[in-house]
Amino acid sequence: MHLTRNIKFKNFIVKTPTKKIKNLLSKLLSEKNEVLLSLSKGYKNSYIKKKIIKFKSYSRINIIGMGGSILGAKAIYNFLKINIDKKFFFIDGFRSEEAKNITDKKKLNIIISKSGNTLETIVNSNILINNKDKNIFITENKKSYISSLAKKLKSDIIHHNDYIGGRYSVLSEVGMLPAELMGLNVNRFKNYNLLVKNKNFINSLVNNVANILLLVKKKKFNSIILNYDQKSTDLFYWYQQLVAESLGKKGKGILPIISEMPKDNHSLMQLYLDGSKNNFYTFFFVKENSSNIINKDNLLKSHSYLEQKNTNDILYSQFIGTQNVFKKKSIPFRSFFIDQRNEQTLGELFSFFILETILLGKALNINPYDQPAVELIKIDTKKMLVNS
Repeated sequence: MHLTRNIKFKNFIVKTPTKKIKNLLSKLLSEKNEVLLSLSKGYKNSYIKKKIIKFKSYSRINIIGMGGSILGAKAIYNFLKINIDKKFFFIDGFRSEEAKNITDKKKLNIIISKSGNTLETIVNSNILINNKDKNIFITENKKSYISSLAKKLKSDIIHHNDYIGGRYSVLSEVGMLPAELMGLNVNRFKNYNLLVKNKNFINSLVNNVANILLLVKKKKFNSIILNYDQKSTDLFYWYQQLVAESLGKKGKGILPIISEMPKDNHSLMQLYLDGSKNNFYTFFFVKENSSNIINKDNLLKSHSYLEQKNTNDILYSQFIGTQNVFKKKSIPFRSFFIDQRNEQTLGELFSFFILETILLGKALNINPYDQPAVELIKIDTKKMLVNS
């Protein structure tokens, strides 16, 4: 079935009642919800597009942040990198030597922190920002370390919508401002209003959520993503945070694990096929218009069937063949086949996964928008640093 024009979706082969999920979705769509609004063209970014144009002359850009502040932009960059001429560096840890050694005279830093007090972002900003740099800060409109630093440096400040948590912010200014600087068409990411009117999309979403809930009820808590597209790795790191941080509460939750295919055929597949049965799987494949072709001059006769095949053909055969084996073994899985790599397709995937996660949270009777336990680590870390 086509989820949208560019996304073919094969749902879990499980039949389960969907009335509860339909009711939850209907209620969700009727709410005044800033997260869902950010998925639509009706959302007003807090930056003025005309003022962003002046930054497009920078050929090398650092994005400094943590978690949801940076994962969305990183996913966009790597999924659509083939269409992007500029070089972006993403600093989301303390491994920043590559960025520190950049010698370009004209360098732009985008520093993102919703709270304005994220420890790692403060540290990296201190290490990487030079007096000659141009800086844009994206943070909430309130007093914080980051907003104070921005004012000290006389930098541009873009206000982060305080109603949208970092992991849900990819189609707000947090993801769209970097996308503007990547030279992408930000309007093409936002198709929410059309998606919620698309029967195939809505029916697939509802059945998908109902099936995941049934699998969780059967004690299958591990969501293994079998990713056949290297350029989508950061999309699934974004998804991993979205699911884990939104649903991991009150002793409940789903653990998303990213598995790189076909490499993991030679390490983890044995366990997936014959190991414990507490997993469910997502197959993900992107059709490439060009990839390396097998050199027939060096091909032995025993493998003549590879002649004229390219690496994308081989990956696709593995993608389908593995699903056939999973089906024979009654291992639960769903699959995504991406026909076009563009802004519209990526925006549709963001929207699908965000709606899926919110619905799962509501069905599990937990708040999908907060992350109370994480704050405990921040408090204790600060105590250690103050007292050391």
